[in-house]
Amino acid sequence: MDQRKKEKADYLVQSVDRALDILESFDYQTGELGVTELAQKLHLPKNNIFRLLATLEVRGYIEQDKKSANYRLGMKPFEVANVFLHHLGFRRQARPIIEELVNQCDETAYLAILEGSEVIYVLVQDTTQMVRVASFPGRRLPVYCTAAGKAQLAYESADRLDSILQHQPMRKLTENTITDPQVFREHLREVARLGFAVDNEEYESGVRCIAAPVRDYSRKVVASIGLSSPASRSSLERIEQELGPLVKTAAIKLSERLGYEATTGPVD
Repeated sequence: MDQRKKEKADYLVQSVDRALDILESFDYQTGELGVTELAQKLHLPKNNIFRLLATLEVRGYIEQDKKSANYRLGMKPFEVANVFLHHLGFRRQARPIIEELVNQCDETAYLAILEGSEVIYVLVQDTTQMVRVASFPGRRLPVYCTAAGKAQLAYESADRLDSILQHQPMRKLTENTITDPQVFREHLREVARLGFAVDNEEYESGVRCIAAPVRDYSRKVVASIGLSSPASRSSLERIEQELGPLVKTAAIKLSERLGYEATTGPVD
């Protein structure tokens, strides 16, 4: 703790401090927790935990699963993080690139980040075409069957990937969904080789998506830029010859705005 924080430690409000402890108990590996688990983890009486959870739930920071009765993060933390991203300039930097991408191919474009075993759309620009793939900021999708997720998973460490797959049931959503972990790992190696990922009607029949990784100044993959369109407009030939290269170029442009230098040698 730095000196400034030490000086303010005496002014801590205990209930706020404990509420933040609850929020910080959820991480990439732990999506849901019960009252008993939280009480044991934080060394607090269950009654105290319940009252704190009730407050957080009313404010939208926590939500309860009706079936399991466990608790998970609500949408409010995402909304707060979204404000942070906005002021940080991430979305502001991405917006003109996303708009340019839509102008180039007239398909719905998006910026997505990875959170645990899901990807979250943080920016969406619709196509002008009447038939489109509906999406919106804040939408959450599984990582294993989406281009946005695979474009980021392909660059995760083996340990991190194993952890995500252990906590993400790979359910068969369509005839094309990859559910075998070993086949999926091989597929991700191909994604890394190509530099972009394709959701070939794996999440939803009749829809294809393409996405490429976005890197920051430290060369770490921090997001993905992608396109979604009806399969009738995004043949595999069009993806290979037009959409894939467009998405890769857009992702590199945003990466460079975030300080990434594409000429510094091979990436991890």
